Amino acid sequence: MTDQASASKTSSNPAPSQTNVNMPLGLFVFTLLYGAMTVLAGVIAFKQVQLWPTDLAVESGIFAFLLLVVISSTLAQNYGKAAAQRIVWWGFLPLGLSAALIYMVLGLPPSPEMVDFRGEDLAAFERVLGQTPRILMAGPAAYITSLLLNIWIFDRLRGSGDGSTLGLMARGAIASALSQAVDSVIFITLAFYGQFDITDLLIGQVIAKVALSLALVPFLITFGVKAAQWLDRRAPATE
Repeated sequence: MTDQASASKTSSNPAPSQTNVNMPLGLFVFTLLYGAMTVLAGVIAFKQVQLWPTDLAVESGIFAFLLLVVISSTLAQNYGKAAAQRIVWWGFLPLGLSAALIYMVLGLPPSPEMVDFRGEDLAAFERVLGQTPRILMAGPAAYITSLLLNIWIFDRLRGSGDGSTLGLMARGAIASALSQAVDSVIFITLAFYGQFDITDLLIGQVIAKVALSLALVPFLITFGVKAAQWLDRRAPATE
């Protein structure tokens, strides 16, 4: 009797490793990419790149941030606005953990070998990662506002159906361009207002980000949507 009861209990309560978790593979993969881009955007933003053939410059974090726009739009298209918004809010988790780890490492004493023989490397490391608190506050404020705005515009333009590929590209371009303009205004104003005349930087950033949104995002969103659908047809993320 005891053995039978135990066997019955085991069969009705399977081990956690045997429990099926039906998460679409596309959602799983794009969520991983989203978390990675939230961390990377703040690191590579230290370098400004020239937008050839013009003299306009843009901070390199825009490339990772455009991928965040693409991923959030892809999630909204394939899994709904609520799922995309949830990912944006949870994006604060890798962002906050990475910031905490960076400041912990910056606060730890460097090794004597690095101080004596690799002083330039140490100075470069601290210069790139030791951002001011004002910039650290400006980044998340611009991040949450612009990405939620992107999802809202992208979803509102969807209408009653999925539409054509050209419709998808147009929605992605419009939503990205508007949200990127808002992102530039928020970030540059919060980060640099009062330190110098931000007019030229603000105009250049808005023009550059809108241009990149119109030129790149429509094609990247189309590819992202198709890639996520292809992944979903293969298998669930875990079984």
